[in-house]
Amino acid sequence: MLRTSSLRSVLTPTAAARIVLGWVAFLALTLAEPVLGGHLSTFVLFAVLAAIVAVIIVCAFGVVTEAEHLARRLGDPYGTLVLTLSIVLIEAILISAVMLGPGDHATVARDSVMAATMIVLTLVVGAALLIGGLRHSDLRVNPTGISAYLSMLVVLVAVAFAFPAVIGTDGAYTRGQEVPILVLTVVLYGFFLYRQTGAQSADFQEVTGTEPGDPTDGSEQSGIGAVLREHRAEIVARIMVLLVTVVPIVLLSHDMATFLDDGLDRLGAPLALSGVLIALIVFLPEGITTVRAAWTGETQRVSNLAHGALVSCVGLTLPVVLAIGLLTDQTVILAESPANLLLLGVSLLLSLTTFSARRVTAIHGAAHLFVFILYGISVFS
Repeated sequence: MLRTSSLRSVLTPTAAARIVLGWVAFLALTLAEPVLGGHLSTFVLFAVLAAIVAVIIVCAFGVVTEAEHLARRLGDPYGTLVLTLSIVLIEAILISAVMLGPGDHATVARDSVMAATMIVLTLVVGAALLIGGLRHSDLRVNPTGISAYLSMLVVLVAVAFAFPAVIGTDGAYTRGQEVPILVLTVVLYGFFLYRQTGAQSADFQEVTGTEPGDPTDGSEQSGIGAVLREHRAEIVARIMVLLVTVVPIVLLSHDMATFLDDGLDRLGAPLALSGVLIALIVFLPEGITTVRAAWTGETQRVSNLAHGALVSCVGLTLPVVLAIGLLTDQTVILAESPANLLLLGVSLLLSLTTFSARRVTAIHGAAHLFVFILYGISVFS
């Protein structure tokens, strides 16, 4: 009875409608593939694209709703970690599916993760800090948690995009280099998750008047176990609803790549813009949740969502694509161009200076957005 009532309270008519809409749209797109695979008029092409984007946006709000309920119930960093891992895992699976499919996809992982990195570090964080800074005068983050995220990002981004250009061959790690890089990345990311959800979980909670982890700060290190036991049925139900809502978002984003490439080609836009737009849509639920957290003044949750998503994205995708490259004897090109490496360096340095401040402001957000515009200019150059 408890499980049935919990499911009914979670699977509301609105939530069910979003799920049905997403999966019906994906099924319709799959069934219509023979027809849509032919030459379409420009009007029909962009009408299909507009319909796909509309469905994705509707479903994205459902993901945001479930993520916010989970975050409130579980507390940080556990609640935001559910949303982050669900999106990033599906993204990693999609990249893997492309690599295992026909054709040459040596740069698909690099292009996808590069776009996600710039979008999260500059657009998502910038928009969140700008909106949050204009609404709140005292936005503070947990310095130890932010430092942990940025430390991970400095290492992971360097290993993913810069190091292969220095020690690799033609922008790719050699077979002898891939194994230790893969193992070390898995170990580092696993250790990060172990500490984040264990002994250092207080470092990723909102700043209060006392030191994180202090017995008087209102947080309980063992509280997550009690919450899971008491609300297990609701938590499981919300995680399932979140997953079945987010999967069609990513699948639709992946399927529309062909239409998007065709549309950009007709407009004369650079094909690199396709990867950026798909990454924008895939991380739309994460972005919306991040901005809403900033709107309510939850600055640490902004970091948990944005930086946590990026750490998981690079930490999961890099070993997966290297493993696929080893098993299928594919070359995985990871090294970025000098221009993109410069943008990555500026973005990481800006993040370090922004979140080392006593409080973050709208000015910090504007600076991050400016770097995203520079990235946009580089895509069209």
